Amino acid sequence: MKRIWDISPPVGPGSPVFPGDTPYAQQWSAMLGPGNPVNVSRITLSPHVGAHADAPLHYDAAGASIGAVELAPYLGACRVIHAIGKGPLVQWEHLEHAMRGLPPRVLVRTYQRMPVERFDASLAAYAPETIERLAALGVELVGIDTASIDPADSKTLESHQVIRRLGLRVLENLVLDEVAEGDYELIALPLKLVAADASPVRAVLREL
Repeated sequence: MKRIWDISPPVGPGSPVFPGDTPYAQQWSAMLGPGNPVNVSRITLSPHVGAHADAPLHYDAAGASIGAVELAPYLGACRVIHAIGKGPLVQWEHLEHAMRGLPPRVLVRTYQRMPVERFDASLAAYAPETIERLAALGVELVGIDTASIDPADSKTLESHQVIRRLGLRVLENLVLDEVAEGDYELIALPLKLVAADASPVRAVLREL
């Protein structure tokens, strides 16, 4: 059996979100007891909680919702590249050692240990020109182990605008702490949320 790495952070009360975004909350609509054979809950959360896929609608008023995007970019060969401690921006020089025979999906590890319990305002992000150069090599999806491919305080979202212009897909909030550099199969399908700007994913890597 091929080994699987779960690269999704836990999602529950206390999961970090961008300041002002909607945190995870859960209430019980029904609970097991006399005359009731099931537990049923309801949840409220931002679709950007935990590992998630941004939709074009997130950064483009005319962009597609996450339920309308093609699934192919979220499934297939990918490369994990380490750029640990290389913030605030991941530059091309931090990745170029791993460019030979690049598959169409690239995930970058910036943390030694991803802070799953708190929001990191000093998160590392992609430099826009890094995404430009990855796209020129045929990359269709970029991912990162931080909450955003842009700096947390950015008001222009330059890297998001690059993926908008070039039609790339993005995964954020991955946990790559236990993943060595190398090639894997990525499986990180978003939900078919027909009006949403993002979707949670259960992102995993599988041994090739």
